[in-house]
Amino acid sequence: MPPIETALPVLILWAAIGYLLGSVPFGVVLTRLMGLGNLRDIGSGNIGATNVLRTGNKGAAAATLLLDGAKGAVAVLLARAMAGEDAAQLAGLMAFLGHIFPVWLGFRGGKGVATFLGLMLALSWPVGVALCLTWLIVAYAGRISSLAAISAAAASTIWIMVLVQGQMFGLGVILTLLVFWTHRANISRLRAGTEPKIGQK
Repeated sequence: MPPIETALPVLILWAAIGYLLGSVPFGVVLTRLMGLGNLRDIGSGNIGATNVLRTGNKGAAAATLLLDGAKGAVAVLLARAMAGEDAAQLAGLMAFLGHIFPVWLGFRGGKGVATFLGLMLALSWPVGVALCLTWLIVAYAGRISSLAAISAAAASTIWIMVLVQGQMFGLGVILTLLVFWTHRANISRLRAGTEPKIGQK
């Protein structure tokens, strides 16, 4: 841990680094580089992997998923190595917020699911693996990405309590609420039975 007199500046620094890492809009960058058009004009207009898949390019969608997850993981791992666990959790949260509110896109970003999973894997790999499996099982069964996302988020605090005895519980609650907030329109469509399935345009 940093000395008490430097703790706040260090945390502020890692909050800023986490935000900047999270704000890189890989979906937008990749679709432009690959000549797939403006992602904002495709499907839902979201910058995440699910919407990239609507371009029909599975490689671009997979790359977006991995890179969006990696930016959350990198923020956590760098902060942990250089400043400790508190900085790691803060950097992870800020990477998530950076994805949702990227300065480069007028603070209109994505829903943060891949970044959420990536930072959770970095903070605690057992919890991260459990959340990824939760997402995969629900996605395979229901073929609806948003349902898988909110199911994984809802399960996060349970997995945190079971696997790491409540460590990161506060962060887990905050991230869960944020995931539900970013999916509020999807939740309305799920209730109405109009939410599109994975790969559906």
